[in-house]
Amino acid sequence: MSRFYRYRIPPWARKCIFVAETVVTPIMIFQLIRTLFLPTTLDILILAILIGLVIAFYLQWI
Repeated sequence: MSRFYRYRIPPWARKCIFVAETVVTPIMIFQLIRTLFLPTTLDILILAILIGLVIAFYLQWI
């Protein structure tokens, strides 16, 4: 159902989703490297949110 949901939203919102898909992965990789060198609670929380977003985009939940 989520595959068809993307195409029912307005074109500008669909474009934002596609841009977010391409931007989140490099940011996640940067955050992973940063977390490996200086692990703080906030870094781990941000990394977990980014990993959740990447998984949601990969499974097309969003």
